[in-house]
Amino acid sequence: MAKLSTDELLDAFKELTLIELSEFVKKFEETFEVTAAAPVAVAAPAAGGAGAAAEEVEEKDSFDVVLESAGEKKIQVIKEVRALTSLGLGEAKALVDGAPSNVLEGANKETAEKAKAQLEEAGATVTLK
Repeated sequence: MAKLSTDELLDAFKELTLIELSEFVKKFEETFEVTAAAPVAVAAPAAGGAGAAAEEVEEKDSFDVVLESAGEKKIQVIKEVRALTSLGLGEAKALVDGAPSNVLEGANKETAEKAKAQLEEAGATVTLK
């Protein structure tokens, strides 16, 4: 099979239905063990959005999970911080003690919301920025 150029690939995708494209994206993600959320968001403005729309999409595509306070269950919050990050016990405790502080930076929306929910369930006060 000859290698297709980027333009040839785009032309091929333009001929697919939304369902076919969705199935392709799922197969692509499984095959290469990646998530295509960012490329889809970036491609959407290119399909007809202005430069300002592209900036807006990029801003909403990346979130910082900020621990505002640990609440009464500090140990549970430290455990959640350790589960969400690669920090050791001492570093996680320092992060929680130093609130407000960033737990995750540049996370996608799904990851950020999941982290926020886990931390709030443990008793922390969390904001997404």
